[in-house]
Amino acid sequence: MFAPTQALLCTGLLMSRYRVLITDYAWPTLDRERAILAAAGAELVVAQRGDAAELTALAAGVDAILCCWKPLPTAALDAAPGCRIVCRYGIGLDNIPVDYATQQGIVVANVPDFCQEEVADHALALLLACARRIVPFIQATRRGVWNPQMGRGIPRLRGQTLGLVGYGAIARTLASKARGIGLNLIAYTPRLAADALAPWGRATNDLHELLAAADYVSLHAPLTPETRGLINAAALAVMKPTAYLINTARGALIDEAALVAALTAGSIAGAALDVLAQEPPPADHPLLHLDNVLVTPHAAFYSEAAIIQLTETAATQVAQALRGKLPAHIVNPSVLTQPNCRLGPQHKG
Repeated sequence: MFAPTQALLCTGLLMSRYRVLITDYAWPTLDRERAILAAAGAELVVAQRGDAAELTALAAGVDAILCCWKPLPTAALDAAPGCRIVCRYGIGLDNIPVDYATQQGIVVANVPDFCQEEVADHALALLLACARRIVPFIQATRRGVWNPQMGRGIPRLRGQTLGLVGYGAIARTLASKARGIGLNLIAYTPRLAADALAPWGRATNDLHELLAAADYVSLHAPLTPETRGLINAAALAVMKPTAYLINTARGALIDEAALVAALTAGSIAGAALDVLAQEPPPADHPLLHLDNVLVTPHAAFYSEAAIIQLTETAATQVAQALRGKLPAHIVNPSVLTQPNCRLGPQHKG
């Protein structure tokens, strides 16, 4: 993750009408945001550390906030009585106090179509790496071991079953790619219609049914109080001993202690994780040191095209709010009918 070198007030205009706080970002520059927001009469206030104390201090008097991964404290919103919008660089909203922002009359927005192709590709790449034992083969050849017999026991991928926990846009994109390599599909959400995957897959409202059927379980659920720790010891016990768990969503969906125990005991074959509950993890995190685990550094979202789309869409929504217009992707539309809505009376009702 690229971090700003210092807390910085980016004054692109001689006198700006608005100030926008950026809590953190994961790309080299803020040039696109700066250009879009300068055209709306705004300058950037960029956090260095992104901790609660710094964000609360920098939020004083800002008109909008852009967030990436850092948790946004309610105190920061209290420090910004004129803040019109909080926009997430991304899809998930677990680091933003959406309910509190709504109470304060603040619009919350996100970028719901961000990195769908990239995360689906990454999940599929992790699945293929597990299925074909790519990493162990590479490690062996680098040690001078040339032994194709290490592949004994690898099943044919076509005809195996991919279980999708959550069936939003990314999961649907992955499903279309998985069909192309011959995987059978089953998807779970608590309210998924029985024919949601027809005619080329099936849906279930029973998580244990999916876990018992799948050869690869790929997580695509949002992190909420209900989904935190969704994959716990009981869930892992239902999985096949030959199955792999893949997570490109949120680390806290998994009870990591239970996962370590299952992997160590051989209750499941392995795991491939792009996200962990703590990022970056401590060097002694056990998931980093198990031979049947692959970990990538929360990089599934990344492509140059995805970052351009993300930064331009997020900054444009902030600019829209500063101009008194409706952002394109409001996640708390009820705020627009509140008497204290900060976008102004023309957008209530």
